[in-house]
Amino acid sequence: MKKLIFLAMIAMLSVSCGRSLQGSGGELTGVSAPAWGEPSPYGMVLVKRGSFEMGPADKDSLWGVYQDPKGVSIDAFWMDETEITNSEYRQFVYWVRDSIIRERLYDPAYGGNDLFKIEEDKNGDPIDPPILDWRRPIPTERRANEDELNALNSVYYTHPITHEKKLDPAQMIYVYQWFDHTSAALRQNRINPEDRVKNTDIKVDPNIGVMISKDTAYFNEEGKIISETITRPLSSLFDFLHTYIVNIYPDETCWVNDFNNAYNEPYMRLYFNHPGYNDYPVVGVSWEQATAFCSWRTDFLKKSLELKDGRVIEPYRLPTEGEFEYAARSGKTENKYPWSQEGLTGEKGCFLGNFKPDRGNYVKDGHLITSRVASFSPNEFGLYDMAGNVSEWTSTTFLESGPEIMNDMNPEYRYNAAKEDPYAMKKKVVRGGSWKDVANFIRSDTRTFEYQNEQRSYIGFRCVRTQVGFSKAKGKK
Repeated sequence: MKKLIFLAMIAMLSVSCGRSLQGSGGELTGVSAPAWGEPSPYGMVLVKRGSFEMGPADKDSLWGVYQDPKGVSIDAFWMDETEITNSEYRQFVYWVRDSIIRERLYDPAYGGNDLFKIEEDKNGDPIDPPILDWRRPIPTERRANEDELNALNSVYYTHPITHEKKLDPAQMIYVYQWFDHTSAALRQNRINPEDRVKNTDIKVDPNIGVMISKDTAYFNEEGKIISETITRPLSSLFDFLHTYIVNIYPDETCWVNDFNNAYNEPYMRLYFNHPGYNDYPVVGVSWEQATAFCSWRTDFLKKSLELKDGRVIEPYRLPTEGEFEYAARSGKTENKYPWSQEGLTGEKGCFLGNFKPDRGNYVKDGHLITSRVASFSPNEFGLYDMAGNVSEWTSTTFLESGPEIMNDMNPEYRYNAAKEDPYAMKKKVVRGGSWKDVANFIRSDTRTFEYQNEQRSYIGFRCVRTQVGFSKAKGKK
């Protein structure tokens, strides 16, 4: 009977795969999985897989740095060659702005124009709910009627004193969902209770459930954002789908709040919005906002590729602490900085990064605050500003023990802090050092932290994407 079932399965596979397995001559030749091209990411460089000693490269008693490295291996990944710039982050902000405007042009309370949403698919079947039609241009102020003009102006505000018209930061809200593949894969979280224990000597009680923490966010009746973590019995994979609502506008006031008794008002007013700072790294962005940017960037790419149902791409994300250190040191344990030499200047005496070279002397390296990205030479991987300019967020949750508790393969420690958790549990690892830091803090092996909702004038970020491997195993053709 089993043999008949097996033969029937072979026959079904022959039909479903689109070609007969009989053509293999009875030999094991393998069947290729469906594949599609995943484009090389624009503006990124490939960091090839390798291993190194993670942690301080040498002892520094002056700064309290003691050598305690850990051998780790890192898989290949793509990494932005520079920090995310003001102009790149502005693309995200403007996408959110235009989404709000299109929603209001469709809303009967404003424009009431059905053409700004797609209500039917190509087969004429209704889409519920309708989706925004990004192919339809937003009318200019000159051509807009009164209702459309109200929709256009609704995302701006006029300063009551200076009468300056600016984008309203409070309205720049991005909603996204994140599926926790890791938690869903844990054996203890299997939907079927019998799959949670492999030991057949243990009788599993199907009535004992698993409690799951799920992050959710929504707007209440007053339009206020409610973010909370709920704990409930595991019932389906949807319990691993988290919803976030994030205000994504950078905190322009960080230039004032980070520095007491300093005249930094021009940076507060101009740094993010003036074209003169287009190619400077974005700052004033929290870990939560940077994570939202990664989600948007992934969806933005997926929609442009028009992938068929069921096909996915590797998401953009923040680098792990291990990935950042490996990339900064060009994969070399002996590198204390992104450059190979011990000193901070090159052969001609020019500084190799943007930091604070001397007491009170920020401009000794040629810059007072941040510099344009790629103002200094890249490291051997082709990555710019991996030391100095701005410190950078990683995905890793900060613990004093650091790499000691992490695996030696793709090391990472992640804890998704609930809103109700103590604030001390919401620390994220920051790497690279910044324009305001002295030499010790721009070392590639130095780790610091910041709270995930803080926005600083000296912290930015860049994205990574895991490389999809196509290499063939040795001995196979």
